[in-house]
Amino acid sequence: MANITVRFIWFDLGYTLAYVNREEMYLEWLEENGISKAMEELVMAYHLADKYFMREYPGALGKKNKQVMHDYYRILNSYLHINSEDLSEDSLTVGSSIILEWRPFEETISTLKKLKELGIGVGIISNWDETARDVLEKTRILSLMDEVVISSELGIEKPDERIFLHALELIDIPASECLYVGDNYYDDVIGSRKVGMDSILINPFDRKGIEELSDILKISNIKELIPTLELLMRERVKEEV
Repeated sequence: MANITVRFIWFDLGYTLAYVNREEMYLEWLEENGISKAMEELVMAYHLADKYFMREYPGALGKKNKQVMHDYYRILNSYLHINSEDLSEDSLTVGSSIILEWRPFEETISTLKKLKELGIGVGIISNWDETARDVLEKTRILSLMDEVVISSELGIEKPDERIFLHALELIDIPASECLYVGDNYYDDVIGSRKVGMDSILINPFDRKGIEELSDILKISNIKELIPTLELLMRERVKEEV
């Protein structure tokens, strides 16, 4: 990281600040079909499927496309060593006793509040549909944001540099004093680098799923963000002495 004088931090939303309880629903579906899997297996399989799609099919995740969902579950099942079936998103949710909902990670709210106490601005740059602000409201994240930039509202998606330039115009702070935190290298890191913004990649399982990447600063979860910034600042002070 070239510059750690951070005045503003931009965040991705999904699997950076919040997650959806998809594993619970899929576990129920598998059990109803006589397939036994541990929750830990599902969490890892979803993680690997996400990273595969981020790398091989940029921009596909989050799109409500039946073919994309079919391909996603085929890949997911391969990681679970399950024979792939002709699944659709509807086949999982119809009749399920579990309601899918977005939830903040355990340390999301406290981390955002601490950053604001430190005088660091916070905002969202997210590729999301028209439900984004509702998700932000329900997860209690919206009230903590200084700025919110949503692709569906702007008509531009990450990694297009224009969405990052628009965000920078809103805060009037140079990219060199901003940081982007996200979980998708191909959208988040590559996109923010186009405008000269430093970035941190969240990957909860060490290097699993991102073995092809080497030029990144990585943390496991949002809880590690502030300690990482503090460590980098101490190292910089030592270099200047």
